[in-house]
This record gives sequence, C-alpha cells and structure tokens, in this order.
Amino acid sequence: MSIRTIEWTGDSLLLLDQRALPGKESVLRCSNASGVAGAIRTMVVRGAPAIGVAAAFGLVLAVPCTRGGKRPWREAFAAAAEELGGTRPTAVNLFWAIERMRGAASTLPDDPEEARRGLENEAVAIYEEDIAANRAMGAHGARLLPDGASVLTHCNAGALATAGYGTALGVIRAAYAAGKRIHVYVDETRPFLQGARLTAWELMKDRIPCTLVTDNMAAKLLGDGKIQAAIVGADRIAGNGDVANKIGTYGVAVLCRVHKVPFYVAAPCSTIDPGVRTGKGIPIEERDADEVTHLAGKRIAPDGVRVYNPAFDVTPARYVTAIVTEKGVLLPPLSRAIRDLFR
Repeated sequence: MSIRTIEWTGDSLLLLDQRALPGKESVLRCSNASGVAGAIRTMVVRGAPAIGVAAAFGLVLAVPCTRGGKRPWREAFAAAAEELGGTRPTAVNLFWAIERMRGAASTLPDDPEEARRGLENEAVAIYEEDIAANRAMGAHGARLLPDGASVLTHCNAGALATAGYGTALGVIRAAYAAGKRIHVYVDETRPFLQGARLTAWELMKDRIPCTLVTDNMAAKLLGDGKIQAAIVGADRIAGNGDVANKIGTYGVAVLCRVHKVPFYVAAPCSTIDPGVRTGKGIPIEERDADEVTHLAGKRIAPDGVRVYNPAFDVTPARYVTAIVTEKGVLLPPLSRAIRDLFR
C-alpha cells in the first residue's frame, strides 16, 4: 500500500499525522496508551476503523514489557481502556476494539511479558482483519458502480480512515482497479476539511481522477445530472440501518433521494451496532468551536460568537440504498438485513 496510516514497531505505534496533510507527511510516535488516546482525541488518527485499530495497540502499550512494574498489568490495562474509551464517543469501532482486547486479556496469564505478547497478537489480528475486510468490501461494492460513473464522496473513508485501503474509497479503488472509468467529486467536508485535505490527497496519490467541490455545490452537481452514485463511510450504524457519519452526510443522502441517485454506505460489520435500535440512540460528539471559527489557524469569525459544532449527523435508513460490508451488500429493509447478518 502506498499509504500507511498505522505502523506497529513492537515497542511503539507510529501514526501518520493527519492534521499536517496534505502539506506535510509527518509521523507521530506513541510509546504509551495515553499518547495513543491523545492522538485519537486530537485527530492525529481519525476514521472509525483506524481509531479502533489504534486503540487496540494503545492497550498493548499499557502493559509493561518486563516484570516488576509499578502496578499489576491488569490494573494498568483497565485504566488505559477507560482512558481510550473516553476519546471519541460516536465511533463504535473504538468500543468494539476495546471489548475485543478485554476479551483477550481475560484469558491471559498474570505474567506481564506473556500478557503483552498475547495482546500484541490480538492487536495485530485486528489490524490485518481490517485491511482484509476493506478489500472484501471493495470487491463487493465495486459491482455497484457503473463504468463511466461520476461518484460523490463526503468526508474521508479511505486508507487514512482505516488500517489500509479504505471503506468508501476502497470501493472506488476496487472499481478503478477493475478498469472502470470512475471520476470522483470530493466534498471538502467542513469544518475540518477531511475531503479537501485527505480524500483529494489519497485519490491524487493513486491517480484516480477527482474534482474538489465545496459542500454546498453537491445540489447543483446532482441537479445537473453529473452524479451517478454517492458513497460514504460510517462511524456507527444502528440496528435499523440509520447511519451516523460526518456532519453533512444526511444532506447528501436527502439530495440523492430527490434526484433519484443511489446513496451507498461502506462499513465493516464492526461499525454496525445492533445494540442501538435506531439512530436516535447514537451519541453525537460535539467538538471544539475553534474548528468552526478558525481556518488553518486563522480566525474567520467574530470573537465571542456562539458556535454549534456536532461532528456527526444521522442519515435515516430510508435514504440508504445499500450498505456494503465485508460479508456482502445489505439491501432494504436494512433492519432485517442487519438482523440476518448477526443471526
């Protein structure tokens, strides 16, 4: 892969700092669980699958390499799990990965060296499974995109949002690799500009034709008949098929329905949360006002203005044409498809 978001060295976690892209490719080294938590919180690493993978390795780093630590490894592990779980409330992959690591920890011996090896094996498995899932998603979803299609994306659901390859961009990559002539219209995705800074960068790196547009240009593109499909990722999908994704996704889905354009969601099964019945039960993170009042570190809004900055919105299942997972394409009624998937 040309893009490495996450790299494990055995004693630290290397994260491509997504705050610096596209101007600079720099790597942040995390040598403890708190460092990983800080990187997740400040969006050095972002995207639900990537957050989950990073958290898994963060829990490995919580366990001392040798005997004679200041406290039992299970205590340090539990504290790290609590800290990591408090970083991003909407991304369910974070909690899925933590619970999986907790399950692995419960079977491990008290010896910290052996425990760390066991946890490392589990984290590496989560990492490798994520890449495999993304490639499987790509293969399933590529069939949905017609040759010659112009595809609209929102936010970044590519290699940068995962362990590698991507969810929504994985589908686009697979279609393009299969020889389909795909052109991508990239929503800039305000206020954090993941589309402008990250998706456009990924597509250009892979030489996939793309055009950057502001979010409020999507309606004109659809009205002019220039879009044949829209595809996005997800941070959490409720049991009925409601989809939480980056703020602005809901508007894209409604526009697609009005203009009779398919709206697809690509996400691994770990992003589906059948324990949450509808999208109303999904917690929505509200982020710092500076993301709205400042652009590239420069204030663009009056000092003291009130700001509302939810990071996500929820698209009702009725606007979703299909959900692409590594196990296949889920079609409406989505609540039944999700029930069958987890049966």
